[in-house]
Amino acid sequence: MGIGIAQVAATSGCSVFLYDANSAQTEKSLLNLQKTLGKLAEKQKITIEKSEEIFNKIKFCTELSDLKACDLVIEAIIENKEIKTKVFQNLEEIVSEKCIISSNTSSISITSLSAELKNPERFVGIHFFNPAPLMPLVEIIPGLLTDKKLAREMYTLMENWGKVPVIAKDVPGFIVNRIARPFYGEALRIAEENIATPEQIDDAMKTLGNFKMGPFELMDLIGIDINFSVTKTVYQDYFYDPKYKPSLLQQRMSEAKLLGRKTGKGFYDYSEGAEKKAPEKNEELYQTVFMRIISMLINEAVEAKRLGIANDEDLELAMQKGVNYPKGLLAWGKEIGFENISETLQNLYEEYQEERYRQSPLLRKL
Repeated sequence: MGIGIAQVAATSGCSVFLYDANSAQTEKSLLNLQKTLGKLAEKQKITIEKSEEIFNKIKFCTELSDLKACDLVIEAIIENKEIKTKVFQNLEEIVSEKCIISSNTSSISITSLSAELKNPERFVGIHFFNPAPLMPLVEIIPGLLTDKKLAREMYTLMENWGKVPVIAKDVPGFIVNRIARPFYGEALRIAEENIATPEQIDDAMKTLGNFKMGPFELMDLIGIDINFSVTKTVYQDYFYDPKYKPSLLQQRMSEAKLLGRKTGKGFYDYSEGAEKKAPEKNEELYQTVFMRIISMLINEAVEAKRLGIANDEDLELAMQKGVNYPKGLLAWGKEIGFENISETLQNLYEEYQEERYRQSPLLRKL
């Protein structure tokens, strides 16, 4: 993620200082970037001169103190609050008072990260999506202590970097990782209860919902451990709200190190010569699967609207540009009919008797 953000900034003409505590990792990342830029030049997406210009804009740093001249620092390390906070505290002793310090965290509270800093008003969340050079969305998240003007300044900067920025409240998961939880969570529950197989669930969401990838394919791509970690963070930070309850199946997959593409096997087998199992198609089952998952997603978007987590335009943009949803969820709800979404959730609530399926108070008013 770090080298991807560096590429985005350098492509826009910024001078970039790249630091990792593991210098070997920095060298490896720069080598991979050089190869990536070379391929872009080969495909004539950029000129050879531009590829060299981008690469030369990035300086390899061996010490954190090498960042002292920076105007903006974007942290993209492990999702651990204590480790991140320590890095930020060290940065404060190095950079100027005018330097903006930010985190690329996907789920940790921006307010909590800034609370231990001497100047929390210059701290803000700038959350890119992976891979950063290709994914257009950037979530800008001001914390309670962030200077009121800073989010708008970063919004403009991200536009200048060719990104599609949205501004989100500092809530667990922000926009995308909060609203998207049911895409994985409900799919996992359906599979856990043997209602449908992962192959059938993925096929249902792609054929009926026109999603580019099904939830199990996407979890394998992201990394099952990473997706599970984000789910746990959101669940804990929402005081164990049943809506965000993690899956036991996902935990067992993580424990078994069946993490998806990066380990060669997850919900699907990616080893050489492995054939992907064809799903047993069932129109009625597919409709049930699709309506369960899409209703949960739309309900989350409606609740985010009710709570003012972002404006309607940003809520729609975030899901389309951040996770490639084929439509904005509020528009999708209107198309399917909010009353149909409400009925689906009510039926699920009556069947399971769980708060997981409670409706947003706004849903029945739309």
